[in-house]
Amino acid sequence: MKKPRTAVRTCRRKQASSQEGREKQVLSSSPVKPSTPDGEELRLSQGLARRQKEVVLRASVSPYHLFRDTAEVTVFRENLLSWYDREKRDLPWRRRVSRQGAGTEGWHQPPSTLTPCPGLHWQAEGEVDPDRRAYAVWVSEVMLQQTQVATVIDYYTRWMQKWPTLQDLASASLEEVNQLWAGLGYYSRGRWLQEGAQKATGVVDGNVVRVLCRVRAIGADPGSTFVSQQLWSLAQQLVDPARPGDFNQAAMELGATVCTPQHPRCSQCPVQSMCRAHQRVEREQLLASQSLPSSPDVEECAPSTGQCQLCAPPTEPWNQTLGVANFPRKASRRPPREECSAICVLEQLRALGGARILLVQRPKSGLLAGLWEFPSVTAEPSGRCPREALLQELQSWAGPLPATHLQHLGQVVHTFSHIKLTYQVYGLALEGQTPVTITPPGTRWLTREEFHTAAVSTAMKKVFRVYEGQRLGTCKRSKTSQVSTPSTRRKLSPGQQVLDSFFRPHIPTDASSLKSMAQ
Repeated sequence: MKKPRTAVRTCRRKQASSQEGREKQVLSSSPVKPSTPDGEELRLSQGLARRQKEVVLRASVSPYHLFRDTAEVTVFRENLLSWYDREKRDLPWRRRVSRQGAGTEGWHQPPSTLTPCPGLHWQAEGEVDPDRRAYAVWVSEVMLQQTQVATVIDYYTRWMQKWPTLQDLASASLEEVNQLWAGLGYYSRGRWLQEGAQKATGVVDGNVVRVLCRVRAIGADPGSTFVSQQLWSLAQQLVDPARPGDFNQAAMELGATVCTPQHPRCSQCPVQSMCRAHQRVEREQLLASQSLPSSPDVEECAPSTGQCQLCAPPTEPWNQTLGVANFPRKASRRPPREECSAICVLEQLRALGGARILLVQRPKSGLLAGLWEFPSVTAEPSGRCPREALLQELQSWAGPLPATHLQHLGQVVHTFSHIKLTYQVYGLALEGQTPVTITPPGTRWLTREEFHTAAVSTAMKKVFRVYEGQRLGTCKRSKTSQVSTPSTRRKLSPGQQVLDSFFRPHIPTDASSLKSMAQ
């Protein structure tokens, strides 16, 4: 989207009006054949409506939320990067590194090489290609979206050991990327990295969104398409072309350590003087000290077309106790929708080469795209599990199976970002049957060791733990006598212990009770 120019409001309204008129004229003068299909006419009509809406939205953004000139942008860059050079945390992707050997061998950080280059990038020892460091920064930025630093470090280290350069990642398969990413969550991020290896991409993560919303007092929902586009436009305008990697990390660092969600440390902020949210706090405090009624800054008001699309809605007034944390405003989050699935761990205990488990691949798009999972079918939320449908699903992948061996083992509840999914876990172990050798496209028979290193989600690992626990319990029971003694009986859950004590006859052990029973 083209960035709106800084100008007085009357001029902006005239420009928007003339631009809208020109777009209407161009579209209305476009030759349309009388024989154009109805679908094509509808597409052109929708395109016109969309462009008109974009023009109106651009005209309804106050310059209060924008950076007005290059001088302001330059000061912002300088202040932020100077602070970053002094205060940045010691993280793997910010260290000098030396390469061991050639090819794709490991990386290490010798303590003697961890010395900063003031005002410059951290450069790999003996590395003449600055793109390698930019690539490392990019990987770290994507991993840090929605994920804490402590979790990212191990994944980042393994990633850089496997794909130390952009070219290495470009030649990797999506399956390999998913396999390494397994457990980190938000799996589309790994796919974005793999796809972006052929093209440069910028990043705006949650920390950057919070910084930009406060610096420019953007109170509208940052999750909306229009506000998101404006934030990307601001980030692109601000990024330092000489140090793009450091600038992006500096913006993320500022949000992570200073401009935090709940308790921001404004006194330590390098861009405090340019922060609209901080200016609003000072103005509100001044009005409160003078016992004057609060009134909105005239620049916060939208042009005559209506409410500014970047301001907070009128239904969400300024909260004095929040201060700068009024920005960004959190949209009311819908609770995750609840779904239920019947899923089965199908294992061949006597397969060639050892026991093997059946996995099928998910579709290439949507939730957990491209990852591997156990065969499953949709179940009713009421908990009724379609055994027949599940068995048919299993047989579609593995051929005829004994229905009597399909056992319900328990359930697993796993919450994704927007879905609470309950898995009704089944198990089917093939012991005496002839090993299944068919492997239709999209299926795999893996050993237990291979399963634990495959591209599977955390939810599938939970499901497999339920299956393993049941199998281990069955094996233990089969090796013991039918009548178990207290020393050999399995440890019961608290609830089962209560039930057992209720049905078991009480035998007193104290002398007085025994005497009364004898009488």
